Amino acid sequence: MFDSLQERLGSVFDKLKRRGALSEADVTAALREVRVALLEADVALPVVKDFVEKVKVEAVGQNVLKSVTPGQMVIKIVNDQLSAMLGADHVGLNLQVTPPAVIMMVGLQGSGKTTSTAKISKRLTEKERKKVLMASLDVRRPAAQEQLRVLGEQIAVRTLNIVPGEQPVAIAKRAVQTAALEGFDVVMLDTAGRLAIDEELMAEVAAVRDAAKPAETLLVADAMTGQDAVNVADTFNQKVGLTGIVMTRMDGDARGGATLSMRAVTGCPIKLMGVGEKLDELEDFHPSRVASRILGMGDIVSLVEKASENFELEEAEKLAAKIQKGKFDLNDLGSQLKQMQKMGGLSSLMNMLPGMNAGQMKKLKDAKLDDSIIKRQLAILSSMTPLEREKPEVIKAKRRTRIAGGSGTSVQEVNKLLKQHQEAARMMKKVQKMGKKGMMRGGLQNLMPPGMGGFPK
Repeated sequence: MFDSLQERLGSVFDKLKRRGALSEADVTAALREVRVALLEADVALPVVKDFVEKVKVEAVGQNVLKSVTPGQMVIKIVNDQLSAMLGADHVGLNLQVTPPAVIMMVGLQGSGKTTSTAKISKRLTEKERKKVLMASLDVRRPAAQEQLRVLGEQIAVRTLNIVPGEQPVAIAKRAVQTAALEGFDVVMLDTAGRLAIDEELMAEVAAVRDAAKPAETLLVADAMTGQDAVNVADTFNQKVGLTGIVMTRMDGDARGGATLSMRAVTGCPIKLMGVGEKLDELEDFHPSRVASRILGMGDIVSLVEKASENFELEEAEKLAAKIQKGKFDLNDLGSQLKQMQKMGGLSSLMNMLPGMNAGQMKKLKDAKLDDSIIKRQLAILSSMTPLEREKPEVIKAKRRTRIAGGSGTSVQEVNKLLKQHQEAARMMKKVQKMGKKGMMRGGLQNLMPPGMGGFPK
């Protein structure tokens, strides 16, 4: 997400941070590079002009030029303006209406409407305890209604039964009526899309809107289509009236131009973003957090939220009890790896850590520290016997060869995992010996294994 922009801006700000004091010429030169970086990221030209002008007004002021750390001050100004361009504050879904709240999903074919409908339904059901009814209004695309029904089964959310030949407006009315009679909180209407905007599409969407009177009309836009997505959003907003935007395929969009332009061009808030293909890979869109990620400042708040969502208290308590006894076997290592996998894997977590700029992310990729490592390590652990996982010391040469063969990995990878476990076990013993007071005095630095002096700077 935003890889190329992060890399370009990172190099610009690195130069600024190395300067003791900044002249107006230094700021102007830096902003020229920022302008080029934004244009290369496919941000709309009027948006770039407005952004650079606002930053310049702030950045050439006396507060910056006489600041103790002028480079950092300029970065803060850029961060603030990026947040403002993206919408300043997070805007959630409006469900504060008399039930059922109708959410109408609109957009072009292939943008991810049906999947996003299922993702939002799953989220509302599991996190907000809402009773959701989904209905597909796409009577043109073969098996579109069946696709939503199958997704409904996967996430345990009910879909409106399919009546052959029924038209979109009639389906919408029946969905709202069924929801009202059966006590549903939310109705998700998945409307039809086209390959391009046409009058027929707009007329159909407008007719559904007038019949269903939605509390939310969400445009689903594919981030990877760049400025086309912005143009589509602008047209839908003018013709139908949008209350929010859902950006999909954010994980595959290295430039980020569409996302950065969307709010400024349409005036509509980006409410949610799809960050993967799985049905739980949907996140709230927080402008300030996204701006911080772009500038390599990390996103600790999202990291903590993600951890708390996936944190299994029972497992943690078991591990805490083992640590107090100075024990940490391969079963414990396996459960930690699974926890990391649930949180989105290494790449997702690294993106949220402060100081992890594009250059450092590239180094991690070059070192092949990707999410496949976790999968391979879990495969190695599953090839071990219960005794081997409980007592790693019994794993000698013959056993290592068998484990490598059974997991489709190499003996070197098995050795590496066992060494990783030894380091972790050593740290756990330190925790036990130090106790709470020792931990407070010595801090986490005492627990770091050799060669790990904390997070990269």
